[in-house]
Amino acid sequence: MPANDLALLIDAARKAAETALAYVGGPLDVRNKPADDTPVTAADLAVNAVLHDMLRDARPDYGWLSEESEADPGRHTARRTFVVDPIDGTRAFIEGQRAWAHALAVVEDGAVIAAVVHLPVMDKLYAAARGGGARLNGKPISVGRVDAPARADVLATRPSMEAHHWPGGVPPVTRSYRPSLAYRLSLVAEGRFDAMFTFRPTWEWDIAAGSLLLSEAGARVTDRRGGRLSFNAAHPQADGVLAANPDLHAALLDRLI
Repeated sequence: MPANDLALLIDAARKAAETALAYVGGPLDVRNKPADDTPVTAADLAVNAVLHDMLRDARPDYGWLSEESEADPGRHTARRTFVVDPIDGTRAFIEGQRAWAHALAVVEDGAVIAAVVHLPVMDKLYAAARGGGARLNGKPISVGRVDAPARADVLATRPSMEAHHWPGGVPPVTRSYRPSLAYRLSLVAEGRFDAMFTFRPTWEWDIAAGSLLLSEAGARVTDRRGGRLSFNAAHPQADGVLAANPDLHAALLDRLI
């Protein structure tokens, strides 16, 4: 059994990758979830089962929060909880794209203390432990230093650039997009993009792992209004996300509030 939570998450992410990749090119049994009409595949469910069994067997006293699991009432009283998205970017997975990820985190008292985002097709494994920095494939990563929106390359959806979101004026950024929210967060942590933001209510399993990668890489990461992100909430959604180095974060937030 791995001696610490980060090592456990890394092992679990690699096992998840083996499971997901076995479905590539085969039947996916795609269905839409009744609650929100988003797609789920046989691969999502198989990965979820593998992660649940592996992680809960190793840490039976931890709570469990996953996009593909029924609610676990025990997570509200557990000191630590796994927060998991078995496949983040399911639509990309269905379409045969590369940018889908496994996103795994351990939360303690509302804060993420260990995190992994793994993109197996792209051979990228991002990992962080609280106070230990962030790494990509074992090498340290850090956020970029661009401090002005006019020079910033950001990851965001097109609707996020609509004027009604920006009382202080739409920032003159260069916008790009990636289908996995966890990957967007990771790319900012890596310094390949300067910021990311989303203004829709955001599920914890999409952002928990990436939020620690960002903070350990030197970013400021908050909700859309600059509020602190807290995880394992009774209703596990955040009020959007804004992430960038502290100076750029402040410049973007000034236009939002």
